[in-house]
Amino acid sequence: MTEKILMKGNEAIAISAIRNGVDGYFGYPITPQSEVMETLMKEKPWETTGMVVLQAESELSSINMVYGGACCGKKVMTSSSSPGISLMSEGISYLAGAELPCVIVDVMRGGPGLGTIQPSQSDYSQCVKGGGHGDYHCIVIAPASPQDMYDFVDWGFELAFKYRNPVIILADGIIGQLMEKVELHPSKPRRTDAEILAAAPWATVGKPAGKERNIITSLSLDAGTQEAFNRKLLAKFREIEANEVKYAGYLTEDAEYLLVAFGCASRICEAAVDMLREEGIMAGLLRPITLYPFPEKEISRLASRVRSMMSIELNLGQMVEDVRLAVNGKCPVGFYGRQGGNVFTPEEIMEEFKKFNNLK
Repeated sequence: MTEKILMKGNEAIAISAIRNGVDGYFGYPITPQSEVMETLMKEKPWETTGMVVLQAESELSSINMVYGGACCGKKVMTSSSSPGISLMSEGISYLAGAELPCVIVDVMRGGPGLGTIQPSQSDYSQCVKGGGHGDYHCIVIAPASPQDMYDFVDWGFELAFKYRNPVIILADGIIGQLMEKVELHPSKPRRTDAEILAAAPWATVGKPAGKERNIITSLSLDAGTQEAFNRKLLAKFREIEANEVKYAGYLTEDAEYLLVAFGCASRICEAAVDMLREEGIMAGLLRPITLYPFPEKEISRLASRVRSMMSIELNLGQMVEDVRLAVNGKCPVGFYGRQGGNVFTPEEIMEEFKKFNNLK
């Protein structure tokens, strides 16, 4: 039997971690995601499921604790906000380089620098394009509701272990703080050591006596070995791009104009689409759910028959670069965004949309 509870998006992350058998959470408080750790501390899952919950001394420590837990094949995660993710970037690169599964939650705030504690979507480039050093990708999934926040923890771990790759749940401050009804699915037990070994034979624990232990590292001592490894990663990323793209369309099939938005911006754009339709303007919305892999094929398909596209973001225009690459000149591509924690209204989007398309 499922339960339905009113909760914040950040709280949904924590409750989902407990109910989906996560082994360990390591984090450091930062607005606007601090409720993740606060909820875990309140729920005390170490008394019920055995889940480890630890406040590290910094984001650097927390991501390296995630590295250690992931080496053991455990389901481990962390959460932070924009400046904290920047501090974690080296560790995330190490996780990708060692092909270790984990889930990282980023509840975005304004920047650059310390910026503001208000909501933003300006970590798109930091998370989707890599962030840390080297040729790698994190799988990046973008929730648009507290229900998504709850569901994406389980989905994130499925993807992480399927591809031995870090997964980022890229939320924004609005989704993290938004309170809505969330349907809680039946709990999953934490895996036993035998189950971990079966699912993660590469892990550093669980080897029978006398057997050589696995060694996990991202270090290569010669160029040839490193290049071969990078090509192996590339093959994995191509597989992810072929099989894991996910998006949602709203009134796209008969649309003459298309808005493209993710996270909280997509919710506002949906209202703008409804208002445009009331005026007889055939608008639609495409919401990328996976930001990496990006739904470039679907955007290219729609670009072949719409008059224009417009990327709507809470930043200065980071996703619009990927939209333009996917469109490849098939139709005009516009952009509208707000920054600094200012959030656009459906009316503002309508006004900018009409300006771009020379509509009254």
